[in-house]
Amino acid sequence: MRPAIITVAITGSLPKKSDNPAVPITPSEQIESTHETFEAGASLVHIHVRNPDETSSSNPDLFQAVQEGVARHCPGMIIQFSTGGRGRDATARGSSLFLKPDMASLSTGSVNFPSIVYENDASLVNTLASSMRNHGIAPEIEIFDLSHLHGARRLIDEGLGSGLIARTRRLRRGRLPRRRRSGICHSVLRPVSSP
Repeated sequence: MRPAIITVAITGSLPKKSDNPAVPITPSEQIESTHETFEAGASLVHIHVRNPDETSSSNPDLFQAVQEGVARHCPGMIIQFSTGGRGRDATARGSSLFLKPDMASLSTGSVNFPSIVYENDASLVNTLASSMRNHGIAPEIEIFDLSHLHGARRLIDEGLGSGLIARTRRLRRGRLPRRRRSGICHSVLRPVSSP
């Protein structure tokens, strides 16, 4: 069997207890849920944190509580913070990166979701990428659209893509044929030869 990295996003940015009573909201619930997935073989956790009213949060204290609990109870698990924008102020989305998680998500462009526009202008993307680089955090590029590949290429060309890991997300049928995804990712993100 080929080795695999199992990633879990135990909370996400939208579900609430009213949607599913099992959604872990508090740091202690998130730590417990993450530990269960770790015991089942998960090796990477993507962390969103929540305010007491269950809305998305950028509170560094909440990120730190979950990070410390996961590190204590799931030794060796890769910890990834969300810098996503659903329900979070753009200026606060990178406010917890000083905690130096192993990885953080980074969307390199805006995308239209059914109910909102998920805005990621170039200035915000550069700010988040610079902070990740300065703190030694590996950025996981979230590719919702082909233009995001070119945004990732721009980060590489500007020296902000160090340690970059690209992952296609939500590329649904009709947008990009599955058999072409990896080839397109490779051709756009491949290293550029020096003259």
